[in-house]
Amino acid sequence: MTTSAPHDEALVVRTVALDLPFGDLVDLLPDDAPVTWLRRGEGLVGWGVAAMVRTSGPTRFSDAAKWWSETVARALVTDEVVEPGTGPVCFGSFAFADEPGDSVLVLPRVVVGHRGDRAWLTTVGPAADRLDDPLAERPTAAVPPGVSFTDGALNGEEWMSVVADAVARIGSGALEKVVLARDLVATSDTPIDVRWPLQRLAATYPMCWTFHVDGMFGATPEMLVRRERGLVTSRVLAGTIRRTGDDGRDLALAATLARSSKDLEEHEYAVRSVAEALEPHCSGMNVPEAPFVLHLPNVMHLATDVAGVVHAAEHPERSVSSLELAEALHPSAAVGGTPTPDAVALIAEIEGMDRGRYAGPVGWMDASGDGEWGIALRSAEVEGRTVRLFAGCGIVADSVPEAELAEAQAKFVPVRDALGPA
Repeated sequence: MTTSAPHDEALVVRTVALDLPFGDLVDLLPDDAPVTWLRRGEGLVGWGVAAMVRTSGPTRFSDAAKWWSETVARALVTDEVVEPGTGPVCFGSFAFADEPGDSVLVLPRVVVGHRGDRAWLTTVGPAADRLDDPLAERPTAAVPPGVSFTDGALNGEEWMSVVADAVARIGSGALEKVVLARDLVATSDTPIDVRWPLQRLAATYPMCWTFHVDGMFGATPEMLVRRERGLVTSRVLAGTIRRTGDDGRDLALAATLARSSKDLEEHEYAVRSVAEALEPHCSGMNVPEAPFVLHLPNVMHLATDVAGVVHAAEHPERSVSSLELAEALHPSAAVGGTPTPDAVALIAEIEGMDRGRYAGPVGWMDASGDGEWGIALRSAEVEGRTVRLFAGCGIVADSVPEAELAEAQAKFVPVRDALGPA
């Protein structure tokens, strides 16, 4: 575990109310370590680094949670708004696998939030620190020039062979489902300003959560867990069909998806894994009997919202933070498979790449433990001139490799389009 923070003086945190309107949150971002968590124009953006921790291995979540508790304990906080997401707020992005498990949690120097009819500004720094105007006009991000795409670890034919191998193992009874991912590499003529794809994603996919933490960015449709004032919710997505752009045809496809035994089976595994992981931490669970169809610009998903109440009211000693809930849920069947230990082992054996922080929890948490953690899907990792895009598919007994490749290609579309011109 490595940390970056001043230890010799307290962090001074102040949250004040802002007047609305003040423009789109994403347009406020400078290029100084920007972080984002946005949906429908609301959420949180931040920049600068007041404190940060990098963790790894199987204890990456607990090490980060311990660091956050210690950081909050030494902060001097003035909060004039008192909403979830005010006061000190950390943003995190966690690895999918235990090894190497490289993950990050960061406390920005500036956070701007907007929810409903309220907006706020939080500044963080040592007592003597003075910040420039946080709402000053920013230079606009430029479209990356000369972007080209190449296959990542495996080309399409190689990946379909991996899918066929997985189907055979499922057919032999080794497991019920495994989620396999592939990558695509984009290269630009110049270093990529992540604010460009973030602006495009936030505008094009407002129903998703547009995120960025330490190079990992995307627009995820899947809320792993939200904890807010004792209520816990989790949105489960599993089962996908590509949209055609014709409204009548897409309605027919949505009905087909809702009746598909393959997709319903895949979805049931994912919902069951989330409900079982949340149950020890919650009372009064609500698990809908049937999914609904979530319509996104490029695909449609079977979706279920699972809800519960944390034990805090009756048993304060058993209360867990949103990050601890994210750890309990990760990896769900939606990104791993069923049984999860067997599926994760198979992923490591045959997938042929290191997922890094793809399909891991990404989101934010405040000092009370409230927060939102999505799954880093429809995502990519940017470093200099290179962007590594990811897409995954749930494989079950009757999966067809060619169809799964087409689904993966559809899931590349959000980030791929966001790297191009407006």
